[in-house]
Amino acid sequence: MSKVKNIFSHWLPLAAVTTLLCGLVYLVVQQSLRWGANDPQIQMAEDAAAALAAGRTPEAVLPASQVEISSSLAPFMIIYSDMGEPLASSGLLHGAAPLLPPGIFDYTRQNSEDRVSWQPEAGVRVAAVVVAYGGAQPGFVLAGRSLREVEKGESQVEQISGIVWLVGLAGSLVLVTGCELIFTDKKQAG
Repeated sequence: MSKVKNIFSHWLPLAAVTTLLCGLVYLVVQQSLRWGANDPQIQMAEDAAAALAAGRTPEAVLPASQVEISSSLAPFMIIYSDMGEPLASSGLLHGAAPLLPPGIFDYTRQNSEDRVSWQPEAGVRVAAVVVAYGGAQPGFVLAGRSLREVEKGESQVEQISGIVWLVGLAGSLVLVTGCELIFTDKKQAG
């Protein structure tokens, strides 16, 4: 019984360190993937907001082609009025410009910008950057693109981290058990 107790007392700290390191690596890589999902939307939203504040029309700042956001990976923009109503959109959801939750406009009004993961319907997730603009007719610019590929990458990182974690736990247990058996037998023999 004391061998099992010794094994676990030596293995548990290694298991804790393995768990923390695998969790930290997963978190850093996952956050890096998600933060990168806001490119190029940050630049798109800021440039469009500056053009709108300078008097350009919503239609003039939109990308030339329209995007069905439920199926495309292409970036898109939606221009909203100060009341949160869509004015112009290159991103459509089933043929119409999707509405944002009012809380996003409230936050953006106070902070000038918001970066969110937005789910306009089940199965459609978007990395969205919302920027407020001023001028004669203030409003908001949303630049977004699908999170589909980013979420696939996050899933792969989760699986790899899980496998490395299990291998690390098993390997460290085997190592500690082997050391315990070898060194205990040598102590008893000597």
